Amino acid sequence: MSKIVIQNLGGKEVPLLGPAQTVLQLIQSAKIDWMFACGGKGRCTTCRFEVIEGSDNLTALTQPEERFRFKKELHDNERLACQAVPTGPVVIRVPVDCQLPHIKYLA
Repeated sequence: MSKIVIQNLGGKEVPLLGPAQTVLQLIQSAKIDWMFACGGKGRCTTCRFEVIEGSDNLTALTQPEERFRFKKELHDNERLACQAVPTGPVVIRVPVDCQLPHIKYLA
């Protein structure tokens, strides 16, 4: 079964379920706290994640992601959890500036 593995959350695994869902929707369905300030509408970058493995298993960049890349607010190895839809296994990390204060992240 395909899944998202969150490397710096102790390797937590989130299965890819049902019809296409964003990374954020899948993480929320697994009851994992994740920062997102704009309600998951692609208007900010607080939900971004770093792709460690499996970038080919994410849908193409959306217009909001392209805009943030153009403005240098989204690095080449980063995607927005509210926009990216996984199509296969992906390993990700939460960037330091997107980490929630009440969660213990691994280095």
